[in-house]
Amino acid sequence: MEKYFIEPTQESGAALFRRGISGPVVMLNLIRLKEIADYANSPELAPQTQISGGEAFQKYIDHALPFLKASGGELLLLGDGGKLLVGPSEEQWDIVMLVRQSSVASFFAFASNPRYMAGIGHRTAAVLDSRLLPVVERHIP
Repeated sequence: MEKYFIEPTQESGAALFRRGISGPVVMLNLIRLKEIADYANSPELAPQTQISGGEAFQKYIDHALPFLKASGGELLLLGDGGKLLVGPSEEQWDIVMLVRQSSVASFFAFASNPRYMAGIGHRTAAVLDSRLLPVVERHIP
Protein backbone atom coordinates (compact mmCIF):
# COMPACT_ATOMS: atom_id res chain seq x y z
CA MET A 1 0.00 0.00 0.00
CA GLU A 2 1.38 3.37 -1.03
CA LYS A 3 1.73 6.09 1.57
CA TYR A 4 1.01 9.66 0.51
CA PHE A 5 2.21 12.85 2.16
CA ILE A 6 0.19 16.04 1.90
CA GLU A 7 0.92 18.20 4.97
CA PRO A 8 3.79 18.50 7.45
CA THR A 9 3.39 16.72 10.77
CA GLN A 10 3.86 18.37 14.15
CA GLU A 11 7.07 16.36 14.50
CA SER A 12 8.48 17.50 11.17
CA GLY A 13 7.57 21.13 11.95
CA ALA A 14 9.28 20.89 15.33
CA ALA A 15 12.35 19.31 13.68
CA LEU A 16 12.56 22.24 11.24
CA PHE A 17 12.34 24.70 14.12
CA ARG A 18 15.07 22.84 16.05
CA ARG A 19 17.47 23.15 13.09
CA GLY A 20 17.99 26.73 14.22
CA ILE A 21 18.16 28.10 10.69
CA SER A 22 18.99 31.79 10.68
CA GLY A 23 18.26 33.73 7.55
CA PRO A 24 16.50 32.73 4.35
CA VAL A 25 15.20 29.26 3.61
CA VAL A 26 14.11 27.91 0.23
CA MET A 27 11.35 25.32 0.21
CA LEU A 28 11.70 22.69 -2.52
CA ASN A 29 8.20 21.40 -3.26
CA LEU A 30 7.56 18.28 -5.34
CA ILE A 31 3.87 17.80 -6.15
CA ARG A 32 1.96 14.88 -7.69
CA LEU A 33 -1.54 15.93 -8.71
CA LYS A 34 -4.85 14.11 -8.65
CA GLU A 35 -6.41 13.63 -12.07
CA ILE A 36 -9.69 15.10 -10.79
CA ALA A 37 -9.71 17.52 -7.84
CA ASP A 38 -11.45 16.19 -4.73
CA TYR A 39 -13.15 18.90 -2.68
CA ALA A 40 -14.74 16.47 -0.17
CA ASN A 41 -12.84 18.13 2.72
CA SER A 42 -13.58 21.69 1.53
CA PRO A 43 -16.98 21.71 -0.18
CA GLU A 44 -17.30 25.46 0.40
CA LEU A 45 -14.40 25.98 -2.06
CA ALA A 46 -15.63 23.52 -4.69
CA PRO A 47 -16.34 24.92 -8.14
CA GLN A 48 -19.73 24.31 -9.78
CA THR A 49 -18.28 21.66 -12.10
CA GLN A 50 -15.47 19.11 -11.71
CA ILE A 51 -11.99 20.40 -12.39
CA SER A 52 -8.60 18.76 -12.72
CA GLY A 53 -6.02 18.61 -9.98
CA GLY A 54 -3.95 21.03 -12.06
CA GLU A 55 -6.77 23.55 -12.19
CA ALA A 56 -7.35 23.25 -8.44
CA PHE A 57 -3.64 23.72 -7.80
CA GLN A 58 -3.68 26.91 -9.89
CA LYS A 59 -6.56 28.15 -7.72
CA TYR A 60 -4.34 27.44 -4.69
CA ILE A 61 -1.41 29.38 -6.21
CA ASP A 62 -3.68 32.33 -7.05
CA HIS A 63 -4.99 32.33 -3.48
CA ALA A 64 -1.61 31.83 -1.75
CA LEU A 65 0.62 34.30 -3.64
CA PRO A 66 -0.65 37.50 -1.97
CA PHE A 67 -0.14 35.98 1.49
CA LEU A 68 3.29 34.67 0.52
CA LYS A 69 4.38 38.09 -0.71
CA ALA A 70 2.93 39.84 2.36
CA SER A 71 5.00 37.53 4.58
CA GLY A 72 8.22 38.48 2.78
CA GLY A 73 8.32 35.33 0.67
CA GLU A 74 8.58 34.88 -3.04
CA LEU A 75 7.85 32.19 -5.59
CA LEU A 76 11.20 31.59 -7.30
CA LEU A 77 10.08 28.81 -9.64
CA LEU A 78 6.86 27.09 -10.59
CA GLY A 79 7.55 24.46 -13.20
CA ASP A 80 6.32 21.28 -14.79
CA GLY A 81 8.07 18.16 -13.58
CA GLY A 82 8.03 14.65 -15.02
CA LYS A 83 9.90 11.42 -14.56
CA LEU A 84 13.17 11.51 -12.65
CA LEU A 85 16.48 11.44 -14.48
CA VAL A 86 18.09 9.89 -11.40
CA GLY A 87 15.84 7.92 -9.07
CA PRO A 88 13.07 5.34 -9.20
CA SER A 89 11.75 5.03 -12.76
CA GLU A 90 8.15 4.78 -11.52
CA GLU A 91 8.38 8.03 -9.56
CA GLN A 92 7.02 11.16 -11.20
CA TRP A 93 6.35 14.67 -9.94
CA ASP A 94 3.93 16.89 -11.85
CA ILE A 95 4.94 20.23 -10.37
CA VAL A 96 8.18 21.58 -8.90
CA MET A 97 8.17 24.77 -6.86
CA LEU A 98 10.88 26.75 -5.16
CA VAL A 99 9.61 29.20 -2.56
CA ARG A 100 11.97 31.50 -0.66
CA GLN A 101 11.11 32.80 2.77
CA SER A 102 13.20 35.35 4.65
CA SER A 103 13.24 33.08 7.72
CA VAL A 104 11.73 29.95 9.20
CA ALA A 105 9.63 32.21 11.45
CA SER A 106 8.17 34.02 8.43
CA PHE A 107 7.44 30.63 6.82
CA PHE A 108 5.53 29.51 9.93
CA ALA A 109 3.70 32.86 10.08
CA PHE A 110 2.67 32.49 6.42
CA ALA A 111 1.63 28.85 6.81
CA SER A 112 -0.51 29.58 9.89
CA ASN A 113 -2.20 32.76 8.65
CA PRO A 114 -5.96 32.13 9.05
CA ARG A 115 -6.82 33.97 5.80
CA TYR A 116 -4.26 31.85 3.90
CA MET A 117 -5.56 28.70 5.60
CA ALA A 118 -9.10 29.53 4.41
CA GLY A 119 -8.03 28.63 0.85
CA ILE A 120 -5.72 25.68 1.58
CA GLY A 121 -8.56 23.36 0.56
CA HIS A 122 -7.69 24.03 -3.10
CA ARG A 123 -4.26 22.51 -2.46
CA THR A 124 -5.73 19.56 -0.57
CA ALA A 125 -8.23 18.97 -3.39
CA ALA A 126 -5.44 19.03 -5.99
CA VAL A 127 -2.53 17.15 -4.42
CA LEU A 128 -2.19 13.37 -4.40
CA ASP A 129 1.33 13.30 -2.93
CA SER A 130 4.05 15.80 -2.11
CA ARG A 131 7.48 16.36 -0.66
CA LEU A 132 8.72 19.54 1.00
CA LEU A 133 12.41 19.99 1.67
CA PRO A 134 13.66 23.12 3.47
CA VAL A 135 16.96 24.11 1.85
CA VAL A 136 19.55 26.50 3.29
CA GLU A 137 21.94 28.07 0.80
CA ARG A 138 25.64 27.32 1.30
CA HIS A 139 27.97 30.20 0.83
CA ILE A 140 30.98 29.32 -1.27
CA PRO A 141 34.17 31.05 -0.10
